[in-house]
Amino acid sequence: MKKDYIFTPGPTPVPLEVGLAQVKMVHHRSPDFGEMLGRVLEGLKYVFQTENEVLMFASSGTGAMEGAVANCFSPGDTVVVFSGGKFGERFAEISRAYRLNVIEIKYEWGETADPALLEKTVEENPDIKGVMLTHSETSTGVVNDVEVFGRIVSETGAVFIVDAISSLGAVEFRTDDWKIDVAVSGSQKALMTPPGIAFAAVSEKAWNMIADSKSPNYYFDFNATRKSQSKNPPQTPYTPAITVIQALEKAIEMIKDEGLDRILERHRRLALASQAAVEALGLNFVAHDRSNAFVTTSIWSPDGINSGDIVKLMRNKFGVFIAGGQGKLKGEIFRLGHVGFFDEFDIVVQVSALEMALSELGYDFKAGSGVSAALRVLSG
Repeated sequence: MKKDYIFTPGPTPVPLEVGLAQVKMVHHRSPDFGEMLGRVLEGLKYVFQTENEVLMFASSGTGAMEGAVANCFSPGDTVVVFSGGKFGERFAEISRAYRLNVIEIKYEWGETADPALLEKTVEENPDIKGVMLTHSETSTGVVNDVEVFGRIVSETGAVFIVDAISSLGAVEFRTDDWKIDVAVSGSQKALMTPPGIAFAAVSEKAWNMIADSKSPNYYFDFNATRKSQSKNPPQTPYTPAITVIQALEKAIEMIKDEGLDRILERHRRLALASQAAVEALGLNFVAHDRSNAFVTTSIWSPDGINSGDIVKLMRNKFGVFIAGGQGKLKGEIFRLGHVGFFDEFDIVVQVSALEMALSELGYDFKAGSGVSAALRVLSG
């Protein structure tokens, strides 16, 4: 018998109560659905830590990223994109697809984005209309200092767009306090909900820029979505992901019951336990600064071992699903997940499976050292 465990950075495990909330189907134009949608939108404000309107779309998080670009800018506008991983690259790719003039500030995968480079770029390019940054770069495990970037951008006429797809609900994220103009996220990470819905929290500064945008858009039209959601009760312009929204309502209820502070502390402890296990096993981290890297732990594969072999062995033999490397790190790194619906015992299972896989692949280490290190953190 083999049980399956999902430890990927997304989609993440779904609590039973959240999954069961999808059983009932309602019509999306009924009063009951509208009232539920209103509760969910209000709950999302709590998670985003914002008083801004939160827009919802039936899509993956990438849809909200595209929506932010399509609605805020016009062809030819200059934007700055910080690119130190797969998802920073995605912001640059979307921006080029909408014919923006992209200043792509590339930095080493594993490093954090340098705000000094933003200050220099803003000074040299006073016509910048937008700055885009990935908060938690899931491909490397790096968590960037969004707060510092927000202060810099707020002193310009540009809008600050942040990808919070994997960070929202896992590490501290304060949309309003950090002066974020468009914060985008999705349902399938720390929010413990199946994939299928994306969100964008939009500031007044961004709405003013949206009013002047000349880029084409239709499905991800922020104005159309805002108009529909402003009805009493709220609606969506097009057919929404009804059952996923029902699931999200239950997930938000669970998040409120636990409380954001306790949730963030839980993610911190699970990450530190995972990091302790990695160090005890003699492995090396991808993220150079792990002071806030609590979403996923990215690790270089040992010399002579393809990380894909670790991922496949853990999945096929032990039923433990982890993620491999993306983009240029494919085959070189693997990623341990601890974002969302995880507890202490999940970490022990994941590290145990990693030890068994590494042993089978010929890596030399003291058996049980990773598990013991994780337990010392978890029991402390």
